[in-house]
Amino acid sequence: MPVFFSGLPVHVLVVHAVVVLVPLAVLAAVTVAVWPAARRRFGWLAVGLTAVATACIPIATSSGEDLRDRLASTPLIRAHAQLGDQLLVFVAALLVVLAALVWFARRPREAPGAARRPMRLVVPVLAVLTVGFAVVSAVQVVRIGDSGARAAWSGVSYTAPQHQHEDG
Repeated sequence: MPVFFSGLPVHVLVVHAVVVLVPLAVLAAVTVAVWPAARRRFGWLAVGLTAVATACIPIATSSGEDLRDRLASTPLIRAHAQLGDQLLVFVAALLVVLAALVWFARRPREAPGAARRPMRLVVPVLAVLTVGFAVVSAVQVVRIGDSGARAAWSGVSYTAPQHQHEDG
């Protein structure tokens, strides 16, 4: 994978897909988990969105590793890379439980008496797990973004804007 595109690090460009798609997937997953009508109508769409978000994460981490290898190693860059490596686990888990939730919620409920009781718990348990993994994924995206911003901008000094006065 190229490290730069038109003079910009590819990581800076690719990471925006993750920054947008993961929070959208989180919102879709929570909506589908807590609102049965949305689950029936948009459940598989939420699963597809989460799958695309999940697929973008390895691209972002790979491009980040390529960029990291060209930078001086600092504690901030190492912390950012470590946090970034964890995101795939959480979002992939969200994808799995969300897909299971949508699939089990669409199954017919005509099971025989003894088998019916445990199956009644599957959808609520999957809904709780979906919300849990969604929250963890959202928090992790914020932590990664914050650490990336600190790594990129910690050495930058800001000055007051300089206004040019027109004479004449």
